Amino acid sequence: MVLINVPILFPDGANVIVGQSHFIKTVEDLYEAIVNTNPAMKFGIAFNEASGPCLTRHDGNDPELIACAVDNAQRVAAGHLFVIVLRDGFPINILGRIKDVPEVVNLFCATANPVALIVAESETGRGVLGVIDGQSPKGVETAEDIVARKEFLRKIGYKR
Repeated sequence: MVLINVPILFPDGANVIVGQSHFIKTVEDLYEAIVNTNPAMKFGIAFNEASGPCLTRHDGNDPELIACAVDNAQRVAAGHLFVIVLRDGFPINILGRIKDVPEVVNLFCATANPVALIVAESETGRGVLGVIDGQSPKGVETAEDIVARKEFLRKIGYKR
C-alpha cells in the first residue's frame, strides 16, 4: 500500500466539500439538495463511481466549478468520492442537506482553507484516509481574540 498526499485545488473565493457516497444517483441528489437550499449558489459536483463503468459523474450550474470538481475527483481517484466546489454561499448553508442525502456515507471536509487528502492506494484502488485542512494552531485565543471572533460572526451575519 502506498500513501499519497493529494491537494484539493479550487479558485480563490470558493469553498470545497469532499465526502463519500455509495450510489450512481449521488450527483443528482446532491444537485437537488443544493439548489433546494440555496438556489443562488454557484457550484460544481463530481462523483467517482466505484463499479460498473467507473466514470466520474458530474453536474452543477457553473462550468468552471464543474470542471474544478471533476479535476479534483480525477486526481484523488478514490471510488465513491464526491467533490463539491461552490461560490456565492458557504458550506454551512448546505451541509445539513448534504448530510440528509440518503447515499452520503461520510464528509471528509468543508473548507475554504488549503486542503489535502491523504489517500491510500492498493492493487484494487484508492481510498481517502484523512484530511489536512488549513494550518496547525498557533496558540490559544485571548480575551481580545474572543471579542474579534464574536464581532466577525456578527459582521458576516451568522450571529446577532
